[in-house]
Amino acid sequence: MSLKILLNGAKGRMGLTIASVAGDMNAVITAATDAGDNPADHLAGCDVIIDFSTHHATGRLLELAIAQRKPIVIGTTGHSADEKKRLLALAAQVPCVWAGNFSVGVNLLFALTRRATAVLGADYDTEVIEMHHRFKKDAPSGTAARLLEIILEERKLSAEALRHGRSGITGERQPTEVGVHALRGGDVVGDHTVLFAALGERIELTHKASDRGIFARGAVRAAHWVAQQPKGVYDMQDVLGLK
Repeated sequence: MSLKILLNGAKGRMGLTIASVAGDMNAVITAATDAGDNPADHLAGCDVIIDFSTHHATGRLLELAIAQRKPIVIGTTGHSADEKKRLLALAAQVPCVWAGNFSVGVNLLFALTRRATAVLGADYDTEVIEMHHRFKKDAPSGTAARLLEIILEERKLSAEALRHGRSGITGERQPTEVGVHALRGGDVVGDHTVLFAALGERIELTHKASDRGIFARGAVRAAHWVAQQPKGVYDMQDVLGLK
């Protein structure tokens, strides 16, 4: 039997792509909502919610999911740190996959970044560089934000270590700095590079996306998976068995 999905953010790039791949993945979009629609009117007929809308909508959607006991997949980005902390507490009350990127390749990049950071340590200066299309509204991307979280966790650093670009007389780079650089232009679907640079050598881990379908298929895969899980917050590492 096909998985019944309420798709919020249906008119956006990701929403349209998810709608185009769902039928090939044993899923059906029973309701497609966007700004101005009320998802509450369509919750009864779905098995799971997928949200790729705006960060302003996440709180209300989680409240609805909790009230109706519906699993949810959240791919929306742009939340502040305080906002996300509050929302994660809500998300834990239902089965929830929350990920900044649903690509299988990117999630392998997450795993490799964690391993490389642990092995290389503070002797290697670490920078994260991402590029997206000119229409993207938030920076850094959700994927870059997750890469940065991994690096900070492994090096036991706080968010104060992050340097968002550099300008002027910045002085020598400090060993505890983690650089962040967001590039925007054209129709780039999503490029991410984690650079580890030491005296004498440099290591780069790079993922480049050329088709938004990889994210859409991952989101539908996550929806199938989370529909069978107990309440709690998961990510694509859980979905793919990479933990």
